[in-house]
Amino acid sequence: MVQKKSLMQKAIEAAKKVVAKPVAKKKAAKKVVAKPVPTKKAAKKVVAKPVPTKKAATLKKFHSYIPKTNEKYMSKSQMKHFIKILNDWKLELSNDIDRTVSNMQVELTAYADPNDRASQESDMALELRNRDRERKLIKKIDRTLLNISDDEYGYCNGCGEEIGLNRLLARPTATLCIDCKTLDEIRERKMGK
Repeated sequence: MVQKKSLMQKAIEAAKKVVAKPVAKKKAAKKVVAKPVPTKKAAKKVVAKPVPTKKAATLKKFHSYIPKTNEKYMSKSQMKHFIKILNDWKLELSNDIDRTVSNMQVELTAYADPNDRASQESDMALELRNRDRERKLIKKIDRTLLNISDDEYGYCNGCGEEIGLNRLLARPTATLCIDCKTLDEIRERKMGK
């Protein structure tokens, strides 16, 4: 009698046959190489023009001040250093504001497409918001320069301790020492919740 093979046994045998077959090697295809077409004129190379970088990036990093040994905190040389930083920063921000106003007057275009008009208006609104923040920063710089002239610069408004050169170099308009500023931020977070 012939025994019937189960479906599983048939599948296993079929798999063995597929695996056991040798793979036939294919012949290597001939490489087709296109001949260069002679041209009358050589194509010009297109080179992108470098985008001018803003000068604003240079003042974001303030030059550090290295105090001399036994130099008194907020000496005349330190004060001169911070006055120079603050005046340069203020001048740069003022130039940016003037440049923005003139650009907005020049680039004023009435687009027919509502999407283009909306994009232009949102870009202008963003630019104006940034300039408003810079205007407020200029006021803060003016207050800081006034503190320097009153010999109150470099000392915390909260506790009266020294703010420290490193903190002032990071943020020349700082009015609080790191401890008072940390406590102030914790209070703000708790009030915001």
